[in-house]
Amino acid sequence: MTDHAARKSAVAAAPLVESPPQRHGIFSRLGALDSPRYRRFWLGSLAAVGGTQLVTLGIGWLVFQLTDSPFNLGLVGAATAIPTILVNLFGGVMADRLDRRLLLIGTSLLAAVLLAVLAVLDATGVVRVWHVVAIAVGLGLVYGLDWPTRNAFFPALISRDQLRSAVALNSVLWQGTRIVAPFFGGLAIAALGTDFVFVAGAVGFLLMCSVLLSLRVPAAGARAARNVGRELSEGIRYIAGNRIFAVLIPLTFANMFFGLEYIQLMPAFASSFFPDDADAASRALGTLFAATGVGAVLGTFASTKMQGMSRLGWTMLGSQLLLVAAVWAFAASSSYNVAIPMVFLVGLFSSVFLINSMTVLQMKVDDRLRGRVMGIHGITFSLIPLGGLFGGAIAEVAGVQAAVSISAGILASIVLIVALTQREVRDLDGRKT
Repeated sequence: MTDHAARKSAVAAAPLVESPPQRHGIFSRLGALDSPRYRRFWLGSLAAVGGTQLVTLGIGWLVFQLTDSPFNLGLVGAATAIPTILVNLFGGVMADRLDRRLLLIGTSLLAAVLLAVLAVLDATGVVRVWHVVAIAVGLGLVYGLDWPTRNAFFPALISRDQLRSAVALNSVLWQGTRIVAPFFGGLAIAALGTDFVFVAGAVGFLLMCSVLLSLRVPAAGARAARNVGRELSEGIRYIAGNRIFAVLIPLTFANMFFGLEYIQLMPAFASSFFPDDADAASRALGTLFAATGVGAVLGTFASTKMQGMSRLGWTMLGSQLLLVAAVWAFAASSSYNVAIPMVFLVGLFSSVFLINSMTVLQMKVDDRLRGRVMGIHGITFSLIPLGGLFGGAIAEVAGVQAAVSISAGILASIVLIVALTQREVRDLDGRKT
């Protein structure tokens, strides 16, 4: 082993923080939640992420009601996704360079302000599509810095042996709110209007900010400044030089862009099920999102049992192919009652792939480069709305069902190519991560 490789191995093996004393209370069986600081951070994130889910639902519904256009659904999604992607790349550098807690406080405050403005525009009846697009761009800039910072920050709150648990708990956070927030958000939109969900989103980010203000964490990310482009290039070279990273990260991108683009187009599907009843369609929209979230949560729990499997690589690739099958069945369905179990399965299989791949990456990444690598990986979640723009353009010509089916077929081709050509991923052994 070279000196450089030995240093990388030592960094990967070193504890993220000192192991906390053993506890035997209510949280002792919940992994990372045994850490009081992580527990507070997780609960604060619950408010912010729940707010984000409400906002995604509300913006999509508002734009579709204003324009009745699948393409505009994709457009507003791209307005968030493109700046998120651009900032993600450099947000990881900032997360490795500056105080991560202060960065998260700043992003939470900015998100709250933007959502408050959108709520006022909506409540007063003056909102136009360009207003929504402009605020979506601002939110995209905020999310681009927030995501890599958040993923570089939480390992400092736990010990290394709690990392697998924390990755799963972070997924439960996102997937669980996808159950509760859209379901109640759909009811709230029908009863109170979209402005209400934007206010709720702003409150969620303010609660996150208050939690961060109460946390006392060493500024582990702070270090001497270097050339930003050089630091970003270092992160890209690290990914390119590691076959697991170089395949899993782009494969995750493809999963989101082609496999889950239907999420951005969901208002069009919900309206097609109830073309003459807007209130019923808004409730259906919340239920469809919630069904996806239920599947994703169950997939997350299943993933915690799979991470020690010897054939982890095959499990991950197989879950993507099953996801494709469920997306095809959803797109082909003209029945709301059939669509619900299909999106449940999509959430389940998507989560199995995403949680296992994220855990592999978090366990293997050099902590010195964690922010940059997670920043690049963070592009993942912006590719759903960007994929919606791709699908929305096809939908304008061929319909949303055809658009979603075509994209799922592209994902199936990519997964098969990886399975046939990338032995390192195909033969991943969960016992050795």
